[in-house]
Amino acid sequence: MSGIVYLLCLLTALACMVLLDRRFSLALWRAPRRAVAVLLAGIVLFLAWDLAAIASGHYRMGDSPLMSGVEVGPELPLEELVFLTFLCHLTLVLWGLLDRLLGRRRHATAGKAEA
Repeated sequence: MSGIVYLLCLLTALACMVLLDRRFSLALWRAPRRAVAVLLAGIVLFLAWDLAAIASGHYRMGDSPLMSGVEVGPELPLEELVFLTFLCHLTLVLWGLLDRLLGRRRHATAGKAEA
């Protein structure tokens, strides 16, 4: 059980982010096609970055007892893919929140200027 603690923590954080996104319609439920495209583009970009770091010898998978030990590629743990997905989705949710807050502020400012 202890070998998957990190993966379970990442999946829990990702699930919570998806729930927040769903509740407030910040990314995936606001513009699904665009959000999925941006999410996949971010994951691919960071995965390419990781693979380049692995190929150049700058990155090596640690041997923590909290990790699952499942590798999806040489020196590339499963947890890294889940983390990249979480990171990209977190960014989308924060962008959606910021857009919503600034949109309200612009709308309120425009309403005061008209009055």
